[in-house]
Amino acid sequence: MRLCSYVDDRDGERLAVVADECALPAADLVPSAPRTIAELLAAGPAAVDALRAADAGRVRREGRPLAEVHLLAPVQRPGKVVAIGRNYRDHAAESGSEPPPAPLIFAKFPTSVVGPGADVRWNTALTTQVDYEAELGVVIGATAREVSLENALSFVLGYTCLNDVSARDLQFGDGQWTRGKSLDTFCPTGPVIVSGDEIGDARDLAIRCLVNGEERQAARTSDLYFGVAEIVSHCSKAFTLEPGDIIATGTPAGVGAFRKPPVWLADGDEVVVEIEAIGRLVNRCRPYATLS
Repeated sequence: MRLCSYVDDRDGERLAVVADECALPAADLVPSAPRTIAELLAAGPAAVDALRAADAGRVRREGRPLAEVHLLAPVQRPGKVVAIGRNYRDHAAESGSEPPPAPLIFAKFPTSVVGPGADVRWNTALTTQVDYEAELGVVIGATAREVSLENALSFVLGYTCLNDVSARDLQFGDGQWTRGKSLDTFCPTGPVIVSGDEIGDARDLAIRCLVNGEERQAARTSDLYFGVAEIVSHCSKAFTLEPGDIIATGTPAGVGAFRKPPVWLADGDEVVVEIEAIGRLVNRCRPYATLS
């Protein structure tokens, strides 16, 4: 099952089921279905199962082309965005870091989340070293606390594309990563959530990042040190994961910071995060300058 969130002038925010690049509001597909992703997450597994069992043919026949709707981030305001650092072998190597003994956890503030097509913006008086990071995003579907590795995937609603945009001068200058990772618009996600019944544990998907059509990152999620189940279980031993929380699972090698010389994002750059079986997340960079 594939889900998206979109907005229109008449009905506001809508949750939709996607099939063959067409989107049909969930409430049009199933009587009494949730109208928004927040309502779906609050309703729990039964509501998800009802949508999964619905007639996908109706989506194809009655849905609007996905390209014609104004897509939002699949989850606009997650309770938290948990991120995992140095989780690809080649990225750890390019940064000169030792392999992590356990998932290396940091946070991105929820106000950094934006959707497909949104501009990535930053004040050039604050940062001039902005970088891309293509990542597999995991959307939590049920409250998870101290869950086992064997049961961890049952708490996952699905997967999405995510760009862990990073201000490297702030990240490295601060000595910890939160501020440099959490600027407004620094967590594009989308275009859809794909449930685990379509792609399992997402353990071997192609992932790449393109900037202005040039491939900058390319890997497979099989290169992760820690897979989705391991990450979910590990995080849940320390803190509660709640429905709608997002986990950014790490990025492959090829980020701009570790190129020689470093390459930073600039005004007008188009950044694409592409993940096999999920789709393409496209955003454009629009820095600005203030005197303060």
